[in-house]
Amino acid sequence: MTKIKPGLGRGLGALINPGSRNIEDEPIALSQTEIKKDDGNSVDILAKISLNNISPNPYQPRSEFDQSSLDELKKSILQNGLIQPITVRRLENKHYELISGERRLRACKEIGYKEIPAYIIEVQTKEAMVALSLIENLQREDLNPIEVAVSYKRLIEECGLSQEEVAEKVGKERSTVTNTIRLLKLPDKIQTGIIKNDISAGHARALLGISNQKFQIKLYDKIVSTGLSVRKVEELVRKFVNKSESTGKEADRKSSTETASQKDIESKLRNVLGTKVICKQKKNGAGSITIEFYSQDELERLFELFDIIEKANF
Repeated sequence: MTKIKPGLGRGLGALINPGSRNIEDEPIALSQTEIKKDDGNSVDILAKISLNNISPNPYQPRSEFDQSSLDELKKSILQNGLIQPITVRRLENKHYELISGERRLRACKEIGYKEIPAYIIEVQTKEAMVALSLIENLQREDLNPIEVAVSYKRLIEECGLSQEEVAEKVGKERSTVTNTIRLLKLPDKIQTGIIKNDISAGHARALLGISNQKFQIKLYDKIVSTGLSVRKVEELVRKFVNKSESTGKEADRKSSTETASQKDIESKLRNVLGTKVICKQKKNGAGSITIEFYSQDELERLFELFDIIEKANF
């Protein structure tokens, strides 16, 4: 077994608990023969463990595994060996739970290896496990934008981190974290397109400039079918927003005029009837007038007034 050297690089432990012992993120300089088998008790060590005793990571942020990329990794491992060990936490009876390195684990299983080098660390809480899994994957920068967005959101919701804290831990600007999370507001069809790389993250961010989902999907379909550039999409979004604002302002002016007309009618009737009057009008022109009264005497007064108005008209 080999003790993990402290202070080498920015390890997983440092991301969650600054000042703790780091897990080396750089390729190891040890030959496979120098790595001893796990003794079943120690933590913060590098040791060989059985592939069959490793449980999958329940908090794995990655949803897409490209087989061609996995095949390339297998070829690399066969030619050069496994340069970067996986990371696990210890369970009982020499069983482990994967924290990071699922692609490496899958590749070694497909090759037919029985054992794999692993960093064995102690993780006591679910929150720490989630954070370790997500942050380690985020720092490798090979997740698709939706996986990244989901990871940021989980760090906030499940680990209680603020957007500022997420940004600090993954080495990004806060605005980057915020804009990435906003991708999850897009319709499912567009999110799937981002995952499949049918459109870029730049296209997706441009689509966020409009809230009308029907137009978002319509524009998305046009991007896919015609290959619109990000700049062209931004231009179309601006035109749509400007048109919507102009239409909205016209509607507000019309609504304001209608409201003023209704208020005028209410005022005239209130002066004639001597009580509160409410006038409501629908878009088709129909509406209602409500005359309020507050006692039986007032109701009788209104009837008398209506009787006088009716006789005056005759």
